[in-house]
Amino acid sequence: MKILIINGPNLNMLGIREPDIYGAATLSQLEKMVSEYCGGLGIETEFYQSNHEGDIVDRIQAAYLNTDAIVINPAAYTHTSVAIPDAIKAVGIPAVEVHLSDVDKREEFRRISYVSPVCIATVKGKHFKGYIEACDILIKHLEK
Repeated sequence: MKILIINGPNLNMLGIREPDIYGAATLSQLEKMVSEYCGGLGIETEFYQSNHEGDIVDRIQAAYLNTDAIVINPAAYTHTSVAIPDAIKAVGIPAVEVHLSDVDKREEFRRISYVSPVCIATVKGKHFKGYIEACDILIKHLEK
């Protein structure tokens, strides 16, 4: 089983960007934690981060026929992109949307997600543990 973990714009700045909201840990620390967790379950992980919407769409499309599941934190594109959910629908790969913060308790515009309707679940406000929960949701989904 292979899970692709996609992180959108500004998530490369974890540890620097608004640590009161996103914490002090870095993207590489997140990737290590998820990789170790999934590796312990015999699951392959691949990580991708981009600040560019089209690159994220390209990576989702490249996952077709070689990836079993996607964990995606579209970041700001959650609230603006139609192309990203269209790509997820096009490839037909089960996906879970993740947000480090609880977007429902933040600015009004963050409560709108164009991505969640094409995902089997959304996990928000659980920081790095949300990625582990997303992987668990996908593993259970795929084992059915």
